[in-house]
Amino acid sequence: MSTTPSSDTDHGHLLGPADIRELAAALGVRPTKQLGQNFVIDANTVRRIVRTAGVRPEDVVVEIGPGLGSLTLALLEAADRLVAVEIDPVLAQALPTTVQARLPGRFDRFSLVHRDAMQVDELPGPAPTALVANLPYNVAVPVLLHMLATFPTIQRTLVMVQSEVADRLAARPGSKVYGVPSVKAAWYAEVKRAGAIGRNVFWPAPNVDSGLVSLVRRAQPPKTSARREEVFAVVDAAFAQRRKTLRAALAGWAGSAAAAEAALTAAGVSPQARGEALTVEEFAAIAEHKPGIELSRGDQ
Repeated sequence: MSTTPSSDTDHGHLLGPADIRELAAALGVRPTKQLGQNFVIDANTVRRIVRTAGVRPEDVVVEIGPGLGSLTLALLEAADRLVAVEIDPVLAQALPTTVQARLPGRFDRFSLVHRDAMQVDELPGPAPTALVANLPYNVAVPVLLHMLATFPTIQRTLVMVQSEVADRLAARPGSKVYGVPSVKAAWYAEVKRAGAIGRNVFWPAPNVDSGLVSLVRRAQPPKTSARREEVFAVVDAAFAQRRKTLRAALAGWAGSAAAAEAALTAAGVSPQARGEALTVEEFAAIAEHKPGIELSRGDQ
């Protein structure tokens, strides 16, 4: 795909480069590094994101960080409903006006939530079925994991993140970048890279490349008697000291290195292995054997 921004007249009601700058100027908005704001100015790119996300006419989509509305408009025309979550007060106030002006026939299917996505625990209207977002690199992973945990009805997710973050999320065991985000994302979904995004489709252009990550929710989480929080505690401990063997890295979690070795052996995992070699299922097996804890069967 060409990464040359399209002209403003190519896509009707979608926002082009001049539209974005005009909106920003009218609102006195200057993209901030603090909020990781880089606005998409290319209509071809937002069309591509919606297409790659596989948004269906019956979908209820939640979008995190809609900004000035570039992706919002393309999502709203493709989905049944759209809920946008925006933390910036100026952008949150302006977005409904943009949607009403550009897509008046779909405005009744649009909702705005002015909150920090990390604090959102409910959304207006029907339960969301899909999540599509251009996530700022500094909060991408925690926001993604929070939304997947909080809204189990989200079946399909497509996020645009910094390329390095995309690599980490989609990494497989044994990869140098396989770590906490990789394992925790795999708890919820089948994760894969879904494409690359050039820098010049953003304003301002970031200093890093971006990538698309697709997450399709698993029919069931890994089969285990351990709760998600217990499994994630093992994951956090294993990667807190990446270079150490699991026997050493999990000593604090288990109470001692010997107790860690016993739990690992019981789980069928070598005490000399390192975290980057393990699947999410193996982390779950270790969690089941934490010393001194009786886990209730089937409690997720």
